[in-house]
This record gives sequence, C-alpha cells and structure tokens, in this order.
Amino acid sequence: MIPQLFVEKIDLGDGRSITIETGKLAKQADGSVVVRCGDCMLLATAVSARTSNPGVDFLPLTVDYREKFAAAGRFPGGFFKREARPSDSEVLTMRLVDRVLRPLFPDDYHAETQVMIQLMSHDENVMPDALAGLAASAALAVSDIPFYNLISEVRVARVDGKFVINPSKSQLELSDIDMMIGASLDSVAMVEGEMKEISEHEMVEAIKFAHEAIKVQIQAQLRLQEAFGKKEIRSYEGEVEDEEVYKKVKAAGYDKCYAIAQEASGKSERGEKFSVVKAECQALFTEEEYAENSNLAGLVGKYFYKTNKEAVRNVILEKGIRLDGRKTTEIRPIWCETDYLPSVHGSSLFTRGETQALATVTLGTSREANQIDSPSEQGEEKFYLHYNFPPFSTGEAKPLRGTSRREVGHGNLAQRALKNMIPADCPYTIRIVSEVLESNGSSSMATVCAGTMALMDAGVQMVKPVSGIAMGLITDGQKFAVLSDILGDEDHLGDMDFKVTGTKDGITACQMDIKIEGLRYDIMEQALGQARDGRLHILGKLTETIATPRADVKKHAPKIIMRTIPGAFIGALIGPGGKVIQELQKATGTTIVINEVDEQGVVEILGTDPDGIAAVLAKIDSIIFKPQVGEAYEVKVIKMLDFGAVVEYTEAPGNEVLLHVSELAWERTENVSDVVNMGDVFQVKYLGIDPKTRKEKVSRKALLPRPPRDENAPAREDRGPRPERRDDRK
Repeated sequence: MIPQLFVEKIDLGDGRSITIETGKLAKQADGSVVVRCGDCMLLATAVSARTSNPGVDFLPLTVDYREKFAAAGRFPGGFFKREARPSDSEVLTMRLVDRVLRPLFPDDYHAETQVMIQLMSHDENVMPDALAGLAASAALAVSDIPFYNLISEVRVARVDGKFVINPSKSQLELSDIDMMIGASLDSVAMVEGEMKEISEHEMVEAIKFAHEAIKVQIQAQLRLQEAFGKKEIRSYEGEVEDEEVYKKVKAAGYDKCYAIAQEASGKSERGEKFSVVKAECQALFTEEEYAENSNLAGLVGKYFYKTNKEAVRNVILEKGIRLDGRKTTEIRPIWCETDYLPSVHGSSLFTRGETQALATVTLGTSREANQIDSPSEQGEEKFYLHYNFPPFSTGEAKPLRGTSRREVGHGNLAQRALKNMIPADCPYTIRIVSEVLESNGSSSMATVCAGTMALMDAGVQMVKPVSGIAMGLITDGQKFAVLSDILGDEDHLGDMDFKVTGTKDGITACQMDIKIEGLRYDIMEQALGQARDGRLHILGKLTETIATPRADVKKHAPKIIMRTIPGAFIGALIGPGGKVIQELQKATGTTIVINEVDEQGVVEILGTDPDGIAAVLAKIDSIIFKPQVGEAYEVKVIKMLDFGAVVEYTEAPGNEVLLHVSELAWERTENVSDVVNMGDVFQVKYLGIDPKTRKEKVSRKALLPRPPRDENAPAREDRGPRPERRDDRK
C-alpha cells in the first residue's frame, strides 16, 4: 500500500519554491522529511535513543551531512569508488546545522541523538547547504523528540543592491555578501559568512532580511507538523536535582567565586583558585553521604559550575570588571613579529594576551591548487588556509585524532576573512598554515591577524590588511554587557560568541553563535560598533609591525613568471612524452606548469634562480619564434653538409633551418666551406616556404649585391641546343 504523503510548499517569491514532504521515506526513523527545490532533494532523518547513558551530563548530538555522488550522476574519485570520509565542505555544513540545533534542545535532555542529512538529487542551480537546516528542523518537527523551538537556515546574498534568498551559484558570483543565517521565529541564533567590505549597518539589514524569510519557512514546518499529526513529545528522565545540595554549594562558594572573579588574575592562577573553592564545596559532604547517594558527586560539580558561572557573570554586570581586570571595551596587550622563521616564504607571530598564533605562507604554482571535487562543487582554490589546534595550546595532553570539525571551521572562517584581499592578478597559489601555540580566547581571530602579516612578509601584495576580534555578551534579560576580545572563560560562560573580521573600510567575514533566545537587534548593532573599534585598534598594532607588503618575495622564495603562448606551440614546449619540458626543468632548476585557457597556453615558471628563469624564457621564445617573409635575421652555422649549411637563429637558439648551397652566393659554389665555416655568424633573408620542397627557405645571397652581368658571356642561344629530356617513365 502506498503510504499517505504530507506536503507543504514555501514560495520564495521569485518563481522558485521549496517543498517539504513526509510519510514516504525512512519511516522507521523518529522523524524524516524530503526537502526539494528544483531538482535538488535532501533526505533528513532524526533518531534519538529512548534512554540516556548513565553518567552523561550533556547532549550527545551528532549532525551528519553527506553528498552522494550518484545525486549528480557521477562516480566518486579514488581507488574504491565509494564515498569515504566527509569533505571539508560537508563538515562545514554539519557545523552550520549543529550550531543552531544544539542550544534548542532541553538542557536536561541527554539521550544519544543523531540527525542525518543526505543530498539525494543535485541541481546545478540550487546550493544544497542552504536547505540543510530547514531539512533538519523539519525532521525533528514530525518526530516525538524533545525539540520545542523550530528553526531554519537560509543563505542571503546581495546582487545589484538587492538582497536574494538562497541564490544560485551564478548569482553568488556577482554578490558582495554571502551569509548563512540560522534563526527561530523570535530570534537569530547563528550567522556565518563573508563580505566584500560592507558596513555594520548593511550586515544587520541582511540579517533582518534573512530572518523574515526564515519565519516563512518555520510557519511551513508548523503547518506540516499539524497536517501530519503532531506527535506527543516523549517522556524522558531528566537530570537528578537536589535543591538542598544546591543551596549548600552556593552558600559556600558564591562569595568566594565572586571575589576571585574581580581579582584580575591569569588563566592558570584563576583556575587553581576556583579549584580550591570547588574542593571546599566537595568537602561539605561526608564520605558516608557520597556512598549513600551515587549522584552526589555529580550534583556538587554541576552546582559548583552553576554557582561559579553566576558569580562571574554578576561581577561583569554589576561592577563592569572582567576576569582579567579589563574594562568591557578593552583589548588585551598585543605584540607581533614577522620573518620569524628563516626558511619559509613568509611568517609571522601574533600574540594577544594568552592567545598566540604562528602563521606561515607557502607560494607555489597552479599545480599546488587545492582541488575541490564533490557532487555539488568542482573546481580549485588558489588561496587556502589550514588551522591547527594542538592540545598543548591549552596546557592539555590529548591523543591526536586527525583534523577536528572545529579546526576545519575555524580555518575556513580565517580563509574567508582574507581571501578577498588577495589581488586577482596574483600569480601564486598560496597556502597559509596557522599553528595555535597558546589559546585563551579566539585563536581564529589571532589566525586572521597572523595570516595578514605573514602574507605581507611573503611579498603578497594584499589589497588591504585584515584584522579580527571576538565579541561576547553577558545578559540577565534586563542588564547586558558587550565584551570586546573575549577570554575562553567568557566565551564558555557567556551568551554570545561573535567574531568579526575586516579592513579599515568594512567587514570581510563574520561568525556568530547566540546561546540565548531573543537577542535584540540594538544589542547586535552595539556589538558590531564595538567590534569595529576593537578591530581598528588591533589593525593599528599589525601595521606598526609591518605597514605594507614587502616589495618582492624573499631571496629563497620562488619567483613566478607568467607567459602566454599560442596553443599550437604547447606540444612543442612539452615535447614527446614530456621530454622537452622535463629536461628544461632539470637543466634550469625551475618548475614549469602549462595550462590551456581559451586555446592559449598559459605557462607558469617558478624558480629561485633568475638565470634559470631567464633560460626558460629564452627557450620559450625559441620555440614560438616565427620569422617573417622578407625580413633579415642573424644566424649561426651549427652544422656543415655537402649540399648546404644548417644555421640557427641567434635570437631563437634551437630554431634551425637549412641554408642551401645554391643560396650561399651569387657565384657557383662547389664546396660549402669555400663560403662559410662552422661558427660563422651572418645575416640571411627569410623567403618563406619553398613550394617545391615544402620546407622553410633562407638565403644569404639575397642580402648580397648582385654582381654585374658579364658582357663576354655567350647568350643563351649561343650555348647550343639543350639536351633532350629523357623520360624513362612507363
């Protein structure tokens, strides 16, 4: 029997629409929907365990997004021809959805929960990541999983001055804004994107525009939920609570935590003091009490965290004092250094308070471009940034499990912050690597600052330098404090993490996560204005260290020269089996890359030795040299033959032509050596292609004065009859 299908439609207002359907696929999941726009189809499922694992005091939520190559009618690359680990773009989409969903589950819900989103059908004109948040929320909406506040996500762009929701790739290429916004009906929860130096006001207007579109999509989910039959939310065992234990812990710890919070101490010192207070709270209870109540140890730890959080937040709200003693708008001390590593192409060290990033720049050819091959996108990146966050940066010892989702996300944010400031005519492929050496608040923004200086140190002619800052928020619903340059603890205990990067003229990237509902736009605007002041302060520190890019790359860094040759000569430069180009690279110590663009050969020559680069250019000139009919050229004899001499054009070494014995001189020449010898240099005239031999023809005698006619020489008619031509052909 065909199951009943429930469908809701969302009109995007420009002829496009999105449909959400449920009831046909994956019915054993707690909730499943198919979201479609054009030919793009996403299947989203939500499943949650019925019981929580003992001892788990957090939500074990996994958001997974995968793009199937079959969705685009393609085969996966690689030996095994099947999808393997997620790509960076898939990981970034997972993070976009996770960051909006996670804060909206009940605080005491700790059951294993998995949201899976799969691209099942691809449409070149639809970007599927913009539909992933809608699909995830809709799957939860038709389930019985505790998730009360539905959300959606949209991409917003601005094309020709007008905002567009979920633009196509072609529209996005023309846009100066590319932002993903996630929100509920009443508040924005997540913002991430890149911009081309827009103002703070323009950014807020884009967010407001996106939020209105999100409200329409949430209303559609509510209609689907009602039509499908809203399920009764499952009952679950929440956290064990004990009001008496909480009162006892708070009474013993609050004042002490409050006092420590206003002492202006460092991260390590402050942590030790809080640990002492926590130990005192734990000592309030006897060993017998712990033995009788297996939950007591966990309750004491939870209530101490709650007490500590309340004390720290109240110090900021009531006294305007932060954990390290700064004012709310104050930036931590900054020191910078460039050219720290002697062997790399560019390097810098950026330290702000207890956060430090070491950035390196490597320059290469298009061969080193980052290849992107996914069902929804193919291409390459000539500028990319990798971010590493080792455990020692926070004083911890942890096993390394490969690149984390967090590292992928932070690296992508820093890359987007800088990429539009790389000049369009930059010939290099550029890789930045940021090694976070210390971390206590916003290592991603430290990466942006270190990356800017490393690029300028490498001689990359950046359009403008970029800096970044992380903003925080503490609010009790009435009073609020916007914090500039937040610490790690302020991020952890606060209500907002808002990272903003930009030049002196505008914003280039942002990332915002809101942990509370109902963030007012006036607070957001204040945070952006405060961020601009802090960003410009940090930018001033960067430019004190290195004001402008170095005029050229370093001596040990490769120089790159670009040459364009006619497409017909690409084969000649490569040679049979690559012989010519391989021998040329070996002889000159260079790297040569040839790309065919619009029937032209774009040749990249990369090397550190100017003489080697010059030799490659000379070889290219030689290969593409084409003499003009009637013009004179200097040649050199390189080989003697019985019937002529092989000569080489001196301006195009390796370009040879036969000078026939009949073209050496006006007089009859019996021996070639009577006129020229090996190594002789002289001028010849280029006569074009000989119609008889179909080969190039040059002449020495054509440039010599013709001798006068001998009056005593017999006329043709006096020389006797010509011999009869014998025709032996049958």
